[in-house]
Amino acid sequence: MQNDVETFDVRRAVWATRVVFAANGGLFATWVSRLPAVRDELGASERGLGFALLFIAVGSLVAMPLSGRMVSAFGARRVMAVCVVVCAVSYPLLGLAPDLVVLSAVLLVLGAGVGVWDVAMNVSGHAVEVRSGRTLMPGFHAGWSIGTVAGAGVGALAAKADIDPALHFGLSSLVVGGFTLALLRAMPDRSADDQTVDAAGEHHVPARTGAMVRDPRLIALGVMTFFAAWAEGSANDWLAIMLTDDRDASGAMAALGFAVFAAAMTIGRAAGSGVVDRLGRVRSLSIGAGVTAVGMVVLLTVPVLGVAYLGALLWGLGIAMAFPLAMSAAGETPGRGPSAIATVATIAYAGFLVGPPLIGTFATEIGLDRALWVVVALCLGILVLAGSARDPRTRDPSSPSLGDPSPHRPR
Repeated sequence: MQNDVETFDVRRAVWATRVVFAANGGLFATWVSRLPAVRDELGASERGLGFALLFIAVGSLVAMPLSGRMVSAFGARRVMAVCVVVCAVSYPLLGLAPDLVVLSAVLLVLGAGVGVWDVAMNVSGHAVEVRSGRTLMPGFHAGWSIGTVAGAGVGALAAKADIDPALHFGLSSLVVGGFTLALLRAMPDRSADDQTVDAAGEHHVPARTGAMVRDPRLIALGVMTFFAAWAEGSANDWLAIMLTDDRDASGAMAALGFAVFAAAMTIGRAAGSGVVDRLGRVRSLSIGAGVTAVGMVVLLTVPVLGVAYLGALLWGLGIAMAFPLAMSAAGETPGRGPSAIATVATIAYAGFLVGPPLIGTFATEIGLDRALWVVVALCLGILVLAGSARDPRTRDPSSPSLGDPSPHRPR
């Protein structure tokens, strides 16, 4: 059977993949942007809403370990199509939920849909990257970031116009979901080594979970991505609060500080492909970890708000490429690309879930400005483990490999 990785239009697939990543981020930001309105409609407390929101993480963490085998069995396009439909139905239901119990149940299903969609689009995106011979994953993830900005912006306009959340979610799901389904045919249905013989002569066999967790390289890659997700999630949850409490920023100025971080993340990912093609994946990860560490030192040691913005900028630029480059590295696992991506992505999501609350726990004891020094330690961990992102199929260090340029590969 001929693999469709060999026959699809690369240029069309690149643009389709960027849009599908943006759609995933945009729909999720649409929901997040209207959380206050949903809370008010339910009359929920902060504690109750926070407990309900945990179910989206639970849904993702339960479903994602199975997603690699789903992609291998049914193809990335079918899996993404099902997930898009699940999400397009779930988002409007969030606006119609009569109480927290129903909201939690819908969030559980939504979390599974979002998580499996995430893995499937990374598998498909890696196949596009391999077929093109260029580093593309940072740009795909930049599309996700741009989608979140667009979704949040539309959400702000909808909130200002006092549009009912269920109507807002329904229209967004219909338009974005329908457009996404139409684009899926332009994307590859299999990973670069799935259902065929890859460049290293390996036959793809869907891997059992136990085999994946016994792979030392994947363990190291997963831990590195866990650190990166923790470092990124800490900014999402605590940067604005830190600027308010420790730099005397107003609410608006603290929000601006987070906007600087988010914009830096987007710019870092958009420019990341060229950086990786020039420096190589491992060196890019190492330099990025160093940039984030410098940004954190600046942020935490200089008690001036303007300088704190510089720290937030460096924090976002440095951490921007860690997650997408980890997805590329996982996809290069010989014969087990989809399962490896699912494994590393699941570990990363655990970092988003577990890491930031730990910062809060530390902050209760020693203060938030001191607790955030953990991010510097995380950067050191990324630096130590960056070598796990090297292409495992390249035995000769002088051989060309995607993301690790050599004298034989055009830069």
